[in-house]
Parts: sequence; structure tokens; C-alpha cells
Amino acid sequence: MKDNFGRDINYLRISITDKCNLRCKYCMPEKGIPKVEHKDVLTIEEYLKIVEVFKRLGITKVRITGGEPLVKKGVIDLISGCKEIGIKEIAMTTNGILLKDKIKELKEAGLSRVNISLDSLDQEKYSQITRGGNLQDVLDSIEACKKYNITPIKINTVMMRNFNLNEFRDFVNLTMDKDISVRFIELMPIGEAIKYKDNFISNEELLKLYDDLIPIENKDLSSPAKYFKLPNAKGNVGFINPMSCKFCGNCNRVRLTSKGKLLMCLHSNIFIDLLEPLRKGEDIEKIIVNAIQEKPEKHHLLDGEYNTTDMNEIGG
Repeated sequence: MKDNFGRDINYLRISITDKCNLRCKYCMPEKGIPKVEHKDVLTIEEYLKIVEVFKRLGITKVRITGGEPLVKKGVIDLISGCKEIGIKEIAMTTNGILLKDKIKELKEAGLSRVNISLDSLDQEKYSQITRGGNLQDVLDSIEACKKYNITPIKINTVMMRNFNLNEFRDFVNLTMDKDISVRFIELMPIGEAIKYKDNFISNEELLKLYDDLIPIENKDLSSPAKYFKLPNAKGNVGFINPMSCKFCGNCNRVRLTSKGKLLMCLHSNIFIDLLEPLRKGEDIEKIIVNAIQEKPEKHHLLDGEYNTTDMNEIGG
């Protein structure tokens, strides 16, 4: 499935809930979010109907996100359903709090790999940024992934100048003895994160803080990360630069929210409704194909055009 710029769209990110068991400061309001009625969100069966259509159109990879996807009842059924449909790769982005207790069941259902969000290796700071999270739960989940051979394990870290910049080397050093990938993602001005934009630090600046990192080839041209590693390290380090270095030219993904809205670009305010047409029995394949042709060529973050929707609603 090609868009108007010749990009092969083969990756669907599905947000299955805007709820989360944490309240990360750059992602979610402290008081939480307004309650959404069940009738206003997709059921697991409806997600799978949409995935079937995307599969026919050429989607080969699905990522389950949230909010926090593991607080959603039915996540196991969704993963096993995607596997039965024939999706080749089923991944998940999670905060890791609940992962250790569910990883065995998730793998048996068909989960291929996980990305775990982790912004501090210090319990006090981790609790501060997440508004109450327990760091040990996340560390235990990383070990559980290794136990059940869910690989590669990727850790997503948002660096902020006045919060965790002093931990940069500690995160990099995690890759020395562990076969994991630590990926540094620039703080994006989306939703709640706009309040913290003065804490932005570019990955270009981070790279200058560690002279020993060696560039390594990334054969996946659609991947937004540029990878490096320490000499003789088991793991690697990735840098994702949505702000300072656009990777839009190779973008292969679209997003589906829990409310059935299709989003062509993370940084767009244009949402295409699939929920109502699906329930009316309309041809959503046609809607999806038309939407793909409207996928923008690039974002305009550097021009000050931000998505004002909170990240937990869009999907991490």
C-alpha cells in the first residue's frame, strides 16, 4: 500500500486505551483524563475487523500501545486475533509496570517484542516523573522478557535537560553487559509535553557527551533510529530525532486510536473516523485507502505546528 509520496505503508500502531496506571508528567494530566463511555471506543472484535482490512492492504506489522495497553481487558485476545489474521510482527509499547506478570501469556498469544518506556534509573526520580511508579517493577519486567526470550528488548527514554540528563551515561552503560537497545527520543511538543519544551535537549548534543559510541548500520530504512554501540558491548544505543532531524521521508506507519480515529501522522491534528462507518456497515477499506493518499509528506514541528492532543490519547 503506497501513499502519494511512494512510501510503503505496512505498519499500524493501535492504541487500545487512553487510560494508564501512571501519570507521566509530559504525557498525561495529573488529575487523569475524562471518562470515555464504552460505546465510544472500539471493541476487541472491531479492532480485529479493522486489522483484517489493513492486512489485505499490505500491513505486516502491528504495535499495540495506549495509554498503557496492559490495563485493557482483552489485550491477549487482540494479540492472538492479530496472529490468526496473519500479522507477521506484533509488538507492544508499555511502561512495564504490569508486564512481568503477563509476559508468558502475551508471548503465547503471539507477541513478538516489546518497547519499555523508562526515563530514570533512580527510584525517587522515577516516582517523580511518573507520579508514583515503582522502578523495580519495570526492572523485573525487563528480566522477565529475557527469561521468555522476548527480544530484542528496547528501552525508550526521553531525555530532559533539567531532569535526567545526568543519567545519560548510566543508560548508555546499560548496554555494555545487557543485550538490550536503549533508545533516546527527543522530547516532542505534544499535549502535556508542551509545558516542558524548555527542557528539550537534542540527540546531537547528547552524542557529544559520549565519545566512545561507534555508529552501526541499521538495515531497516523505515526505522526512525540511528544506532551506535560501545566497543565490545552486548547491546546498542539508538537516537530518535523527530525534532532535530526529520525521518518523514521513510515513514511507513499510520495510527488508530481507541476511539476509532485514524491518524496519518503523529504530529497532525487531522483524524479520520472509522468507528461510525464500521458500525454502519460502510466500506472502511475505501476510507482507509483514501486517507493513506492524504498522508502528509512531513511534519511541521519546527514551524510551530504542534498536535495539541495528549499523547495518551494518540497512542505511544
